[in-house]
Amino acid sequence: MNAPTGRPYVSVVIPLYNETRAIGELCDRLHAVLGEAAAGYDVILIDDGSRDDTWVRIQAEHTRDPRVKGVRLSRNFGHQVALSAGLDHAKGDVVVMMDGDLQDPPELIPELLEQWRQGWEVVYATKRSRKEAALKRAAFRAFHATMHRVADIDVPEGAGNFSLMSARVVAALRDMPERARYLSGLRAWVGFGQKGVAFDRDARYDDAPRMRLSRLVKLALDAIFGFSRLPLRIAFYVGVATSLISLAVAAWVLYQRFFTDNAIAGWASILVSINFVGGAILITQAVIGEYIGRIYDEVKQRPLYLVRETAGLDERR
Repeated sequence: MNAPTGRPYVSVVIPLYNETRAIGELCDRLHAVLGEAAAGYDVILIDDGSRDDTWVRIQAEHTRDPRVKGVRLSRNFGHQVALSAGLDHAKGDVVVMMDGDLQDPPELIPELLEQWRQGWEVVYATKRSRKEAALKRAAFRAFHATMHRVADIDVPEGAGNFSLMSARVVAALRDMPERARYLSGLRAWVGFGQKGVAFDRDARYDDAPRMRLSRLVKLALDAIFGFSRLPLRIAFYVGVATSLISLAVAAWVLYQRFFTDNAIAGWASILVSINFVGGAILITQAVIGEYIGRIYDEVKQRPLYLVRETAGLDERR
């Protein structure tokens, strides 16, 4: 690895949805950290269709310090798309992705930069601990463990969006046209030199998560279906198992009919067999349909997002 030297220009990309109360403290902490760690920097805040005064606060922060810039999307496109919009506008030698709810500590950025100076082009933060409800922590652990095992690429366990990437890696991500985006997986797919840094994730500033359960489930499905063919293989195995069981039941019925005096079970056993086979078929069709639906979304070629207005940036898309 060729290690870069000096202090780079840093772009920090942060998606926001109804986070008006966090913006002031977030920007203050970023200014304090980046003022010493970077040769120059900008903070790109993406308003992902917020319903509160998030955009007004972004404009106020831009007026107070022009290094804070804003992108206002035309509606709520989702967390991963908002991050992608920020990456499209980032111009730094390195780009930091992080959440805007103060769970990702800006004070970790100098450590990420130190790893970059050692030659790593991607430095991702892995969660050593997280301050959330036990059930939610267990669900996140289960997802990351599952993703780590089923993905066709090596997705680091516990690595989320919080990361630093070189301009070359960001350019590669911009060239990826996927609509169902899981940036942690795309970042891992790119390759180059990657290094993890462990940290303790803070609690949300208001203990009120903005991402609904349905959005989290969708993100998990985007990750699994986007980076693994295992669901299709499972559908194949279910079909094979169902066929073998059906053959075994048919052989047993024929044996009972021709070689014993036992009465053959009636409608109940037939209905159970039909329901079993029907359920297996529906599961298989659902898995195949999920992949076909994603193909349909891709071929429509709609823009990934639309920009309503910007602050300190040229509008794109």
